[in-house]
Amino acid sequence: MNASMSLVHVPGGPLLLPADEVTLLLRRLAENWRESAEAYDSGLEPETVEALVGALTEVADRIDAECIGLMPLTREGEPRSEGR
Repeated sequence: MNASMSLVHVPGGPLLLPADEVTLLLRRLAENWRESAEAYDSGLEPETVEALVGALTEVADRIDAECIGLMPLTREGEPRSEGR
């Protein structure tokens, strides 16, 4: 699996990663684990892989939920989309 991520450097601060890229990476990694476990003769224990997939998916879901919670709202209470 190849992945590239955008890094944002804050002068005097840490490197930052866009949350959507992090959650995409987590979900792709989980899916690759699942596909590897389903491959014939993988040697991977399906129950363990499913537990790991579930854990990665849960982390990605929590990151998404936190980001949604930080989005500014319009007067109607809807998340503001870019360009509005």
